[in-house]
Amino acid sequence: MAKATWFGHAAFKIELAGKTVLIDPWLDGNPTSPIKASEIAKADIVYVTHDHGDHLGDAIVICKRTGASFVSTFELGNYAKENGVMDVVGLNIGGCVEVKSLKLHMVQAFHTSSKGAPTGVVVEGEGKTVYHAGDTGLFMDMKLIGQLYKPDLALLPIGGYYTMGALEAAEAVKLLKPKVVVPMHYKTFPVLAQSVDEFVEKVKKRAPRVKVVVLNPGESFEF
Repeated sequence: MAKATWFGHAAFKIELAGKTVLIDPWLDGNPTSPIKASEIAKADIVYVTHDHGDHLGDAIVICKRTGASFVSTFELGNYAKENGVMDVVGLNIGGCVEVKSLKLHMVQAFHTSSKGAPTGVVVEGEGKTVYHAGDTGLFMDMKLIGQLYKPDLALLPIGGYYTMGALEAAEAVKLLKPKVVVPMHYKTFPVLAQSVDEFVEKVKKRAPRVKVVVLNPGESFEF
């Protein structure tokens, strides 16, 4: 059984094939996170979608303390090395790497970034697939991501302003066709959507076969 735990904003812990993957672990300073970075006792892989502070977050500190592999773009990986992370895997969009028995596919995201490009990631292990979209707008090639990787679980931003809003995120669900979608990147800041209600309603209309699971920070979903 695999498990995804939401720490608020875009921060997730994915437990898959006996490994623990943290994605965009912004914990300290995140007003919605139920835990601090110092409370992360175990991490095998830390994946960072892009270098904005609310995504890079505490990744470097966590990697240095736990010995986790830091996985991101080549440029952001170099930045991690410069800041003392020993185990760094820097790849690029379209690439795939196997780290500690898990496959990580780096896919595109439409956003901005100072170091390297913004990305999403598809994590595969024990016959299950998780797609974390990172910060992104809607793009038609999400259909290809769905066709190629057939995600069991999709983690999608819905907050608007910096990313997709409810309408676009619901259309992304239609393109991806995951079994389950968990909304993220909302409510953290005043400019973001403060509720999931509109997203849930629009998914019901556009992709009624997809299950929407709404988590509170600290809650988990097993799949």
